[in-house]
Amino acid sequence: MHDHEYMRRALELAAEARAAGEVPIGAVLVSGERSFEARNEKERRPDPAAHAEMLAIRAAAEALGVWRLPQATLYVSKEPCAMCAGAIVAARIERVVFGCRDPKGGAAGSVIDVFASEAVNHRVSVEAGVLESEAAEQLREFFASRRLKPEPC
Repeated sequence: MHDHEYMRRALELAAEARAAGEVPIGAVLVSGERSFEARNEKERRPDPAAHAEMLAIRAAAEALGVWRLPQATLYVSKEPCAMCAGAIVAARIERVVFGCRDPKGGAAGSVIDVFASEAVNHRVSVEAGVLESEAAEQLREFFASRRLKPEPC
């Protein structure tokens, strides 16, 4: 598979998250021949750390029996936040590929850039904008639909 194919799968997972009442974000972590998938589950669990990226990293680490994932690539539909970026660095993930930027909380260059910081002990290669318009549209539609709901009496 190539970047676009894995990102398409991340977008499918994001659509599943939306159908479940979650913010539509999906992630696919690829390590060697294996892949690990997750979608946002903050509402379902309830867990503020149940971001798609965190869940994919945890699934990979548990299945592989290691916390270091140095040859892994993480595909995520939206730019990781600071928490997820920190976990990506801690897991020694080699590469992050994401769809759209997050101008309110992105930690791969939009608001801050954890990956470029001299303070972190691991360098992560980042590729932004893969299937960007599709990823951004999913989020726009989700938040627009939430704004259209009538306020409770």
